[in-house]
Amino acid sequence: MILDADIKAQLAQYLKMMEGDVLLKVSAGDDKVSREMLELVNELATMSSRIKVEHAELERTPSFSVNRIGEDTGVVFAGIPLGHEFTSLVLALLQVSGRAPKVDKKVIEQVKKIEDVLHFESYISLSCQNCPEVVQALNLMSVLNPNVTHTMIDGAAYKEEVESKNILAVPTVYLNGEPFTNGRKTIEEILAELGSGPDASEFADKDPFDVLVVGGGPAGASAAIYAARKGIRTGIVAERFGGQILDTAAIENFISVNRTEGPKLAASLEEHVKDYNIDVMNLVRAKRLEKKDLIEIELENGAVLKSKSVILSTGARWRNVGVPGEAEFRNKGVAYCPHCDGPLFEGKDVAVIGGGNSGIEAAIDLAGITNHVTVLEFAPELKADSVLQDRLYSLPNVTVVKNAQTKEITGTDSVNGITYIDRDSGDEHHVELAGVFVQIGLVPNTDWLGDAVERNKFGEIVVDKRGATNVPGVFAAGDCSDSAYKQIIISMGSGATASLSAFDYLVRN
Repeated sequence: MILDADIKAQLAQYLKMMEGDVLLKVSAGDDKVSREMLELVNELATMSSRIKVEHAELERTPSFSVNRIGEDTGVVFAGIPLGHEFTSLVLALLQVSGRAPKVDKKVIEQVKKIEDVLHFESYISLSCQNCPEVVQALNLMSVLNPNVTHTMIDGAAYKEEVESKNILAVPTVYLNGEPFTNGRKTIEEILAELGSGPDASEFADKDPFDVLVVGGGPAGASAAIYAARKGIRTGIVAERFGGQILDTAAIENFISVNRTEGPKLAASLEEHVKDYNIDVMNLVRAKRLEKKDLIEIELENGAVLKSKSVILSTGARWRNVGVPGEAEFRNKGVAYCPHCDGPLFEGKDVAVIGGGNSGIEAAIDLAGITNHVTVLEFAPELKADSVLQDRLYSLPNVTVVKNAQTKEITGTDSVNGITYIDRDSGDEHHVELAGVFVQIGLVPNTDWLGDAVERNKFGEIVVDKRGATNVPGVFAAGDCSDSAYKQIIISMGSGATASLSAFDYLVRN
């Protein structure tokens, strides 16, 4: 049996929610993946009288499509959607059966209005926590609009196809045979990339806010909830709700929750925010802050929002090494998420730049997948916790190079090596490899502020113990501020602090 007892028990509950019959068309051969796929679809059919199975010739073998009776929906799985994609399979079965998706009506209307013929292909890894959101978004678009089709392709099952297209990062999405987008994307973000993003006119009639939060990560969500609970007019502007935790795999230090994953926590944050009367403006990016009688936030789409107080919680992003080849080979061998992209380098040689906790954790993970890992640390010693260093040094396929200054990431169509300088001797060394994982910390998302508020030499917003900046009415919280530690739980606390301080400011002014 391909499904264990626990998964079958979960699945049985979900299948009871199906509202109509579904036909699974299976294209299978004699290979191992085909045999396991047949076992899966036949097992599904035994679990629900609403699921039928039919053998067919599809574009890829092995693969199977999920259809309404008498109608192809364009939802295809080229690979076995278990692991992180198990939910994608469940949602496809439910939505194709007629169960309404839990998506904003405005989004559904946007999808239904698409007139162009769109054939999407998403290349994924079953160990990638960022891939399911893309797969589920594209599947839903296919279910809602007959002009849209989507095939999920498991890179492990279609290695030759992935290598021929030089795909070295997941998720990677092709549209009508051409590269379309990379990385985690919500259905709203995909629609925006298709040209259906929020227009400035949508913001024209908004009254001034009491508190406007800029940023939708843990700090921003916490700040917005604390403000809304005071009964004041609250808005939140986010480039993507959830922020950096959407790219975080395991979270094991969020107190009271033994273990969770970033995307799950982000979904819980968004759900909590929506419990309150908060104006959530997603997929918009701030580009200017100016203090007048009210504080103005100009968005990149040209809209201007006004508020009596503002909380900046724009978070941070991965820090770049800043050497030749890094930008050129991003997603072509240069990667930032070992959990997502590690499986694409199975059996190959890779490097990790960075000897802190995130770098050493990445090296340990990659050592179990790849042929060899070279760790490059600029300083004379690794900065990671001793327990991680002990684990790293116990691994036979890891080389640690200290005092190493990265000079260049080399390649032609994709990465083929890395050049570094030994800072002790000045000698230059080159290591041949297929991938480079950059793990050297974070840089705050504050460039857009310019001189509007005080920032330190690292670009972090300078705040006092109440979260106040040097501009009256403007507060900051989370990883964009000069807080001593960058942790989810600390960001949430600082968001609450900034929000309470903003309320106090409003009362006094």
